[in-house]
Amino acid sequence: MQLNTKILVMVVLTVILFSFSARSQDKTPVTFHPSHEVKKQNAPFSDVVQVGNLYFLAGQIGMDHTTRTLVKGGIVAETHQAIANITSVLKQHDMDLDNVVKCTVILSSMEDFATFNKVYSTYFTKKPARTTFAAAGLARNAAIEIDVIAVK
Repeated sequence: MQLNTKILVMVVLTVILFSFSARSQDKTPVTFHPSHEVKKQNAPFSDVVQVGNLYFLAGQIGMDHTTRTLVKGGIVAETHQAIANITSVLKQHDMDLDNVVKCTVILSSMEDFATFNKVYSTYFTKKPARTTFAAAGLARNAAIEIDVIAVK
């Protein structure tokens, strides 16, 4: 009888915890923000999706948004530009790079890792968590793409 009571208590607690969890998720608003870049407003993705105080930014490549072309200069120039693009998106939401808690970095070649890392470390001085890997075929034949998660 004592074992059955323990099981019943565990089941009731699980149901209560699930109920609270499900309700809190239902009440957390999700906002799909339009791009601040006029030429990107018809893109099939959002620049930023906000869930509570978390901001999930779409990946940024080293594209100069005024000309819609990749900057020249390889991994160094593209890294600077990708981070400038991230900074621009964050600024639209009253944040900066210090709000970034997670970065995902995709390089077209791991041979660029050390060079990229030198540039990256000058911007992300608070050292957010990071994942870095290489993949062939980035958008627009870019050398790098970076996406971030920020907390406001």
